[in-house]
Amino acid sequence: MVSLRLTRKGTKDRPFYKIVAIDSRKRRDGRYIELLGSYDPMQEGVNYKVDLEATDRWIKNGARPSETVASIIKKARNAA
Repeated sequence: MVSLRLTRKGTKDRPFYKIVAIDSRKRRDGRYIELLGSYDPMQEGVNYKVDLEATDRWIKNGARPSETVASIIKKARNAA
């Protein structure tokens, strides 16, 4: 099953995340299928970028977003 979740990048104490479509059995930072956006919790204001068309396509095909990714997608839809 495909899930939409965060992959951690960045350095110690300076996290940066990519929003990816990945097989749910893969490890957190494993090889992903498609890059869908990014999330930077250290940045003020709008700290995310999401490709809503691609995320909608994945969700329509049965992918399940994690709680955090679902809240980011919800914020992005309200801002658009």
